[in-house]
Amino acid sequence: MCRYGMYGPYKDIYACFSCRKVFKQTSNHELTHIERANRQYKCPQCGEVMNNMGHDFQAPKQKDIRQWKKVEILYAHGFSYHSCGCGGPGYRPAELSEVESFLEANQAFKTEGEILLEKLSVKA
Repeated sequence: MCRYGMYGPYKDIYACFSCRKVFKQTSNHELTHIERANRQYKCPQCGEVMNNMGHDFQAPKQKDIRQWKKVEILYAHGFSYHSCGCGGPGYRPAELSEVESFLEANQAFKTEGEILLEKLSVKA
């Protein structure tokens, strides 16, 4: 059985890209359906809505701006660190310079609509 299913519920890890900080929040499994639907955790420091990074996320040091930029770009393209705990979230690039080639290689996993939406948002 999966680690998170067997020993959970684990708290979810949320990141604020502006402050470059992470906070653990109550797991979805501990909330009611209504609470889950209205759930938005705001950063205690700046007040922006934080991003659910998944249980396997390990935050870079706060001063490491390039690594935080890498994580933010990956998150914006749908790559977070969610998994069941068995094999982890899969490969993620180690350096910011590897992100572009990683995204191009994983473009095949996107639907035509997602690809079109990205093209339109780049033109805007």
